Amino acid sequence: MCTAFMLLLCLTGLPLVFGHELDVLLGDAIEAPELPANQANARATYDAILKSALTTNPGHVPQYMIWEPDEPMLPIIVTAPRADTPPDDTQSTTIDGRTAKALGAPPGKGSLKFILLKLHVDMFAGLPGKLFLGTMGVTFVAAIVSGVVVYLPFWKKVGLGRVRIKKSRRIAWLDGHNALGMLTLVWALLVGATGSINTLADLLLDAWRNDQLAQMLAPYQGKPPVVATASIDEAIKTARNTAPSMIPSFVAFPGTRFSSPHHYTVFMRGDGILTTRMLRPVLIDAETGALTDSRELPWYLKLLLGSQPLHFGDFGGMPLKIFWAAFDVLTIIVLGSGLYLWLSRGNKNRAKAA
Repeated sequence: MCTAFMLLLCLTGLPLVFGHELDVLLGDAIEAPELPANQANARATYDAILKSALTTNPGHVPQYMIWEPDEPMLPIIVTAPRADTPPDDTQSTTIDGRTAKALGAPPGKGSLKFILLKLHVDMFAGLPGKLFLGTMGVTFVAAIVSGVVVYLPFWKKVGLGRVRIKKSRRIAWLDGHNALGMLTLVWALLVGATGSINTLADLLLDAWRNDQLAQMLAPYQGKPPVVATASIDEAIKTARNTAPSMIPSFVAFPGTRFSSPHHYTVFMRGDGILTTRMLRPVLIDAETGALTDSRELPWYLKLLLGSQPLHFGDFGGMPLKIFWAAFDVLTIIVLGSGLYLWLSRGNKNRAKAA
């Protein structure tokens, strides 16, 4: 049963490996315009960037300010009519980090990339869809392990990776399926296991919010919401001083899921290849700009964040993307041949009966 869903995930995951390249191909990519040489090193303030996004979306309040690791000079500002507006009803605006000019909106809900991503993440079924795919992922990993156990005696008998092309077509298909399966074994285990972990993201984030984040916000319990008057530039400066070896990943504004009615939460990230997704929250009082608290994330969120680059294969540039895509294609062949062998078993049984 899990084979069909894993095939869906591999088919949708393949173009997502080249997400930026897909945006460029479809004309959805937002590129920073060239500036005169005397403005090449220009940098807009974060407050100016925020103001530009709010001017572009009148009547909105800010939810998040996000810096993608591969496009640090193109921050994305997420705004909405209310701070607690659901993600599907928000508006994202890409801002030129040098001039604070609005450049447009990233690909939205109608884009091919969005559809592929939703199919890959939850099949448009929200949390139940994520948990279902996580269950399929665990089943897939178990099937790989059991397949190795079953294949070992055969391997010792006929040799690892041998394809008996002189036998029947079904035997040749089976040998090819097993040979490619052994070739993709480690990659499939890695991607299957890390993908299963990622399906728990919503539950793990809720656990963090109800545990560590609640502890950090305890001194503000019962206080009325504040009007955010502190400078974003000063908040980020304080966060940099608090975690000097890290750089900003995103800012959660007051009233959003990853903050409180009283705080900016600046999430700092690692600056290394494998630490890009490792975060540390820094809570800044949105009224005074003073540091409230900052703690390392608990082990379960470190496990979640640490698994993401291993699942997405986005930490080694184009060479790793090509490597990931190649193994994705091989896994698609393994899964497709497995489905063929399973579906054709009825023909084999009928032939024997005849």
